[in-house]
Amino acid sequence: MNRNTKTKRPAQKAAGRVPKKRSTVGASIIKGLEQAVAWTRGENDDVHVTPVHVPEVDVREVRTKMGLSQAQFATKFGFPPATLRNWEQGRARPDAPTRVLLAVIAKHPEAVEDVLRKAS
Repeated sequence: MNRNTKTKRPAQKAAGRVPKKRSTVGASIIKGLEQAVAWTRGENDDVHVTPVHVPEVDVREVRTKMGLSQAQFATKFGFPPATLRNWEQGRARPDAPTRVLLAVIAKHPEAVEDVLRKAS
C-alpha cells in the first residue's frame, strides 16, 4: 500500500463536526437515581416530584361486598388470615402498596384473580 494514499474519513469527521453524544437508557436511569438520592438528602430541590394519593380502604367492607368470609378472602387474594383479622379489627393497618392492591380488588377483583391464577 502506498504511504501517500489517504484513507477516507466519514463525512462528519471530514467536515470537522463532532457527533453529539447520545444519552443511553442506562445513563438516564443512573442520572435519575442520583437525583432521587440527592433529593432524599435534601441536597436538590430542583426535582420534579409527582405525589401519589394512596387510598384508604375499608377491608371489611370490600370483603363483605364480595360475600366472602375472612378465610375465603385471605386465601383468594394471598393475605395471611391473621393479618386480615388485624386490619379489620383496627389492630394493624395495611401498608401503602397493600392499600393500592386492596383498592384494585375493591374495583376490579376479577383482574387480580386473573393475575393470581396465571401466576400459579
